[in-house]
Amino acid sequence: MKKSTTPNAVSKDDIFKDAEKVFSKSYVNLVREKGHDFLEEGYLGSTLNDSDGKNYLDCCTSDGKFNLGRSNTAIIERFKKAIYETDQGNFVMPSQEKTLLAKKISEFVPGNLDCVLYGVTRGESMDAACKLARGFTGRPELVTVDRGCYGESGFALSLSDRAGKEQFGQLIQAVKVIPFGDIEAAQKAIGRMTAAVVMEPIQAENHCRTADAGYYARVRELCTNAGAKLIFDETQSGFGRTGTRFFFEQIGVIPDILIIGEAITSGMFPMTAMVFTSELKGFFDIHPLIHLCTFGGHDIGCLVAMKALDEYDRLKPWGNAANLGNVLIRELSTLAGKNKEKVLSVAGKGLLISLKMANRDLALKFCAAARNAGLLVNTGSVDGSTVLIRPSLLIDKKENGQILDIVDKTLQAI
Repeated sequence: MKKSTTPNAVSKDDIFKDAEKVFSKSYVNLVREKGHDFLEEGYLGSTLNDSDGKNYLDCCTSDGKFNLGRSNTAIIERFKKAIYETDQGNFVMPSQEKTLLAKKISEFVPGNLDCVLYGVTRGESMDAACKLARGFTGRPELVTVDRGCYGESGFALSLSDRAGKEQFGQLIQAVKVIPFGDIEAAQKAIGRMTAAVVMEPIQAENHCRTADAGYYARVRELCTNAGAKLIFDETQSGFGRTGTRFFFEQIGVIPDILIIGEAITSGMFPMTAMVFTSELKGFFDIHPLIHLCTFGGHDIGCLVAMKALDEYDRLKPWGNAANLGNVLIRELSTLAGKNKEKVLSVAGKGLLISLKMANRDLALKFCAAARNAGLLVNTGSVDGSTVLIRPSLLIDKKENGQILDIVDKTLQAI
């Protein structure tokens, strides 16, 4: 078990008192309400310890970033070596690290998505995608689906279903929201003023909502016919979490732009990317500075990401996610059937799984009770009445069984 070390140990209570002073007090209280008011002290693979020595199965995984587990030895060793080989690099200049990683990403991502622009956060990469779509098409309008979640920056926040965003004043204009899965609404919305259609093909934070394959195919067709671009955000569903490398493989539709998240380094280094077609790169060839990121394509981070991609290729964790995910979803559905007054439904793909609880308060109670029983889970940020289960993709059958056992006990306790 890897242990975190600090030069001057401070008690948990003091840390949370200080957190109330420097962070949002209501947020700290929400952390307490979920039972997440503990300090991580050590972590390895699918588990972590808190500062009191209690062990947990980590099914938060920082919103699904730690696909290859906590403290992955191969990635850590590459990281340690990388800091003696390079540094951030000059961010506006190409480097061997940036270029080699871009090549590996283009080979890893299915379809004709061959070009890469690096970012640090999900929202930033979404902002870049929207700027590229508007710039390439010369059109203002962005169409998105309801109940989406794309990040906290300008375009991303404007497209997201986020409580309280009206407090920030006027956001990005010409954003049109349509019902997810409604083909007729898509037909009416997508036209000659549409720069792009933006969606998460599976909405992790909204009870893992999806549509039938025909819907995605029709949206793809509508975009192609109208000259609009299709943007998929697979920040949470990518890198094997849903049982294939990317969820879009399961629906048979390739976007023009794909947003990939921090799972590219398995959470070991802050990195995201926008991956796009060579057709769209033509706009960058003429307008190279439409988006810049100071730490995007950090040379050390690129070396870490290349090693993570090697591990993805070697381990192929999407197979494990598909097999154990099917078991979890089936067995969780059985538990839901026995607790109908508490769990309304179970949804998900692979190891991206959501429990729809009867209400938000019950979802919070579930998280707190599960933590007491040794399981870390979190509520959905769009649908707060859901509980998300996002373990490492390398969990084994025994750990799968432990998840089911703790969920069963937790449902009986709340």
